[in-house]
Amino acid sequence: MTAPVPPPGDGPERRLHTLVGRDGLPYRSLSSGTVGGHRRTRVYGRLDCPSALRAIAGGHCVTHRVFFADEATAVEAGYRPCAVCLPTEYARWKAARRAARP
Repeated sequence: MTAPVPPPGDGPERRLHTLVGRDGLPYRSLSSGTVGGHRRTRVYGRLDCPSALRAIAGGHCVTHRVFFADEATAVEAGYRPCAVCLPTEYARWKAARRAARP
């Protein structure tokens, strides 16, 4: 008896990734996303962020790691930019937050 042949497009190139949407809820996507975040701290940054990579290498943050299609989605989901890998975006976020205080 031969093994069943998977339908076209079901190989590793069709791997689904779990991303977080604008509503903060997870969804499945063919794209792996362009930014990563930390669910508890609500911070997002580049996938090559030195701070995040150090934490992950130390065995931290992995269970709370989330991914977003882009920065706009991360912001709309309630995450703020990382001060380490996105200093310009972080400064903009910080200034807007100060201006919003009464």
